[in-house]
Amino acid sequence: MNNIFQITAWDETSYIEHQDGSKKSHAKITQNYQGIIAGSSEVQFLMSYQSKTSALFVGFEVITGQINGKSGRFTLQHSGRFENGVASSNFVIVPNSGTEELIKIEGSGSFKSGESGQASYELTLVISP
Repeated sequence: MNNIFQITAWDETSYIEHQDGSKKSHAKITQNYQGIIAGSSEVQFLMSYQSKTSALFVGFEVITGQINGKSGRFTLQHSGRFENGVASSNFVIVPNSGTEELIKIEGSGSFKSGESGQASYELTLVISP
């Protein structure tokens, strides 16, 4: 099975805009996951656009679901970029953010967007007993 997520909602609001097309914005996003992660997430990104086609973003994503049959919630910290229609990010699992059966989850990964609000992701993780 492929590791993908699908954006289900995107609400972005600019809080600084300049005539040259640069701006600062805040995006609230929801997503559904399949693959290693089976579940859904809520993401909040702060975005810095240098132009209409180029931006850097940082943020936190709370994922609720299952990994290898274990249920819980955990948080990712993102550092990414958007360039020429492609978004990519490196992320880490925030230490001590896991709950329930995922309380001792650790790891990192990345994603790269495709078309239609879908992205593939890679995840390296450890879930200690």
